[in-house]
Amino acid sequence: MRINGAVAVVTGAGGGIGAAIARALVDGGARVVLTDINGDAVARVAADLPPDAVALASGDAGADEHIDEVVALAENTFGPVDFYFANAGIMGAPGLHATDAQWDAALNVNVLAHVRAARRLVPGWVERGSGYFISTASAAGLLTQLGSATYSVTKHAAVGFAEWLSVTYGAQGVKVSCLCPMGVDTALLRPSEAPTDAEQALMQRAVTTAGRVLTADEVAAVVLAAIVEEHFLILPHAEVLDMYRHKGSDYDRWLRGMQRYLSALTS
Repeated sequence: MRINGAVAVVTGAGGGIGAAIARALVDGGARVVLTDINGDAVARVAADLPPDAVALASGDAGADEHIDEVVALAENTFGPVDFYFANAGIMGAPGLHATDAQWDAALNVNVLAHVRAARRLVPGWVERGSGYFISTASAAGLLTQLGSATYSVTKHAAVGFAEWLSVTYGAQGVKVSCLCPMGVDTALLRPSEAPTDAEQALMQRAVTTAGRVLTADEVAAVVLAAIVEEHFLILPHAEVLDMYRHKGSDYDRWLRGMQRYLSALTS
């Protein structure tokens, strides 16, 4: 699928990877609806983009009503949606003490937002014979996230849902990609306030010591190159593939290695 002339929706576009993807899409000739729960943040991103190439919405990426609103905005402003970037995400609370409400929030944004967007768009894409769903998961969805069960579990689920979409609808013209980076220099990794909880600090150290922390613009460039080639798995950190292979080749050895890594980070 071609980016030039396409219509795209990017959730979580108020900063980080989402904002970088939106900029790269516009630079590539796409018309883009940017949406984020933080309306002021997404407006600041849009202020640096050509006004005739973008439209704005703010709201919960996991809410059916907001998804309907965003898709309608895209259709009425630019035309049928070609690309949907399910990029919004939250870290969630660390450890076993995460509450049910915190689990619900992570599941809503990191997983069910993808399910509901696909439910809204995929039938029309099947009828048209084309459409592209891009899920932002994480290397944590292939490996794990030290310190945060909510993040690790929901990102595994995001990868699983993207796989299912590809298997189920890939032969009917629906393309699917799943973005799984390690560390990216965003507010999700480096919030404005330093972590005060030991497990939150562990989560941050685990990511920043695992490999090079990329800029959001670097990730966006990899994403656009991958969707032009229609690759399912998008790995801005190439070493993640080797880690994933090691995990699959000997799960017990991988678990022991992760236990040692955890001990080294907490000693």
